[in-house]
Parts: sequence; structure tokens; C-alpha cells
Amino acid sequence: MPELPEVELVASALREIIVGRRIIAAEILRARLIPSSTPEDFTRLLRGADIESVSRRGKHILIELDNALVLIVHLRMSGRFLLLPAEAMLPKFTHAIFYLDDNRRLVFSDQRHFGMMKIVPANELHSAKELRSLAPEPFSDEFTPAYLLRALSVSRRTLKETLLDQTKVTGLGNIYAAEAMFLARANPFIVASEFSARRVPRLHGAILDVFKESIRHGSTLNVDPQNIDGSYYGGAYEGLWRVYDRENEPCIVCNAQVRRISHGGRSTYFCPRCQRR
Repeated sequence: MPELPEVELVASALREIIVGRRIIAAEILRARLIPSSTPEDFTRLLRGADIESVSRRGKHILIELDNALVLIVHLRMSGRFLLLPAEAMLPKFTHAIFYLDDNRRLVFSDQRHFGMMKIVPANELHSAKELRSLAPEPFSDEFTPAYLLRALSVSRRTLKETLLDQTKVTGLGNIYAAEAMFLARANPFIVASEFSARRVPRLHGAILDVFKESIRHGSTLNVDPQNIDGSYYGGAYEGLWRVYDRENEPCIVCNAQVRRISHGGRSTYFCPRCQRR
């Protein structure tokens, strides 16, 4: 599943190619993509709207329109955007088509069928159920070491499970949680409330560092408009991971063998020597 860096890069790519365009018409090919609306109502609200901006909140892409509405998009497991010329064939798992005023189509495809779209009034955006419970943005003034300490101190779940909770830390998924905990030399399995307060600033810094590194790396990639999300899938930082997906390989710090344990239904990668505490 895309994590904050991938969603940020997809939003940035969309910003470059669709802001200023008008949606002439839209078509929903899979009704479950828009669970809170009907295809008829959904497409009616989009028809004739100009795209004013594209941003991100957590792992959600926000497409703001000039009719005081915002299109919320969650890519989930495999959602992808493609910008296709009129003559191009649609991909197999096309779920939505946005016909733009330059004779191109912004297409949303989703092989795993978990993606979600929703239209909300701009003045109600922050109270939308998809966004209202999210933790502060990692790069915001609200996400401080003191905030992270408070979030961890009230959790009886493991450190990793707490970091993956989007109401505690927004944007972290399995990949970057593993990378951040490795950088901070933090044991993924310790109870979050028992994690040492003096070590929280290091964990806080590690979370920001892995996000910044991945976004910086992804910004150097060439983006194919006909496969926008595909430029980043697998993690924009893939190939540069320190611990994730490196089972049985030597730790880059201490040379111990990286381990993988199924934890909370997901694979957890860690160094048993560097991350003992």
C-alpha cells in the first residue's frame, strides 16, 4: 500500500498535469469506488468543474474544484492514476474516467478493488469522517516529540502497531515504520507506553528523516503521465531500504542477520542486535 511519500509524490505529479483543467464529464465504472454516492450524483457534481489544486492529507489525495467541492481519493492497495490521450486503450481495471478539456482522460484503475473516492463540500473537508480523526501531519508544527510522547504513552499496543495507527502518526505504513524504528534503534515489539521518553526525540527525527529521504529520492524520478502512480509503486525509496525486505541479509550497522517476523498480520523486519531496546 502506498505510504505518505508515495501519496505525496502522486499528488505532486497530478498537480503538475491537471491543475487548471476542466472536467467536461466523468464516468464511474465500478459503483463501489464511491460508496457514499450514486454514479449519477457523483458525475453530476464533477461535470464542468475546474481543478484548482491538488494536495494531500495523510494518505488521501485531495482534488479541490472551483465549485466549492473537494474530491477525496484513497489509493489503498493498488489504485493508480493515468493520464491518457483520447485514442489510448483503457487499462483492464478502469474504475473511473475523468474527461478533461484538453481531450485527454484522467483514468483511475485499481486491480485490487479497494480504492475509494468521495466528494465533500470544501467547508466540511476537515470534518469528513476519512480525515477528522487523523493525527497531525508529520511535517506540521503540531507533530512534535512532545506530541509523539503523548501518543505513545497512552497505548498498550506494541510500538509498531501504534506507529501504524493513523490516529497516532499519519502516513506511516509497514515500510517506513520499519525504516524509522531501525534508524531510531527501537524494538518494534516493545509496548509503546513503555518506550523510554528520552528516546522519543530520536524516533520522531527518524520518522521525519525516512519521509524526507523517500520524497527527495522520488522527486528525481521521471514520471510517465500514462502511469503516474507506477513511477512510485513499491516504495519511492525501494533499493535504498536499510532493513525492510532484507530478511537474512547482514545489518548495515552491526552485520547481524536481519530478521522477519509476522506481527499483527504483517511482516516486521528488524535487526535483533541494533533494535534490542
